Amino acid sequence: MSDGHVPVLLEEAVAALAIRPEGVYLDGTFGRGGHSRAVLERLGPQGRLVALDRDPAALATGKGWTDERFRIVQRPFSALDEVVAELGIEGLDGVLLDIGVSSPQIDTPERGFSFRQDAPLDMRMDPSQGMSAAEWLNSADENAIARVIRDYGEERFAKSIARAIVAARSSEPLARTRQLAEIVAGAVRTRERGQDPATRTFQAVRIFINRELEELEAALPRAVACLKPGGRLAVISFHSLEDRIVKQFMRRESRGVDLPPEIPVLADHDAGARLHTIGKAIRPSAAETLRNPRARSAVLRVAERRGGP
Repeated sequence: MSDGHVPVLLEEAVAALAIRPEGVYLDGTFGRGGHSRAVLERLGPQGRLVALDRDPAALATGKGWTDERFRIVQRPFSALDEVVAELGIEGLDGVLLDIGVSSPQIDTPERGFSFRQDAPLDMRMDPSQGMSAAEWLNSADENAIARVIRDYGEERFAKSIARAIVAARSSEPLARTRQLAEIVAGAVRTRERGQDPATRTFQAVRIFINRELEELEAALPRAVACLKPGGRLAVISFHSLEDRIVKQFMRRESRGVDLPPEIPVLADHDAGARLHTIGKAIRPSAAETLRNPRARSAVLRVAERRGGP
C-alpha cells in the first residue's frame, strides 16, 4: 500500500466473503482501505460497499475515493445496523471486521498508540471523543488501573505497574508515551525475550480507552442480524481476548437451542442457530509473516448466515 499500511490476510479475508458481483458488503474497519479496495475489485457495476471507521484520518482517506459503488461513514462498527438502516439497505451479503489498531495509527507518533517514539499519551481512535489515555491514567484509582492492565493486557505485574503509575503521577502528571513506558519498565521485573516491558500495558490501556472488546461484543450479533441468508461474516482478530469473543460467539450462534440433558434430541435440535462456521481458523502464512511481522498473531474466523428467519 502506498501509505505503508499492509492489510493482513487480504486474499484470505476477501475470499472468505465469497463475493457476489451484485452483492452489498460492509467493511466495518476501513483503516486505509486495503480490504475495501480488494472487495471493490471483485464487485460488478451493481455491487455496493459501505465502510465504517471512527478515525478521522481513515475517513479522510475514504472520502477521497470516487467510486460510486462506495460509501464511507464515520461510525464505530458496533453501529453497523444503524448505518444499514439509515442507508435503506435491506440486507448484507457480507461483513468484514479487522479488529484492533492499524499500522498508520501505530506509526503516527502524535496519536500516542506506540511507546517507540515520544508523543502525547492519547490512544483514542477518534481524538474528538471520550477521555484520552493520559486523562484516565491521571484520574483512575490504583485498583481500576491494575484491573485494566491485568484483564486487557494479561499482565502479571499489573499491581506493581498500577502502584508505580499512581506514585509517579503524584509528583508529575502523566502526559507522554515515553513517560509511561519508563514507569512500566521500572515496575516490570522480567519480560519475555524480545518484548518491550510496556507492550502489554499499552495494549491494555488502548483497548480500555476505545472500549474495543465491548464494541466487538456489540457488533457481532448486529452483523449477523443484518446478513441475508447465505451472507458471510469474516472477522480478523489479533490477540486472544478478541479471538475468544469471536470464537465463542460463532460457536454459540451455530449451536442453536440448548436443550436440557433429559430432553431427547430431535432431528432439528439446531433450530434457532443463525450461523454455521466455514472451515477452521485461518492464520497468516510464513511468507506473509516474514513480509509483515505485525501479521503474526492474526486469526481469521468465518461463518455463514443460515437460511430462514
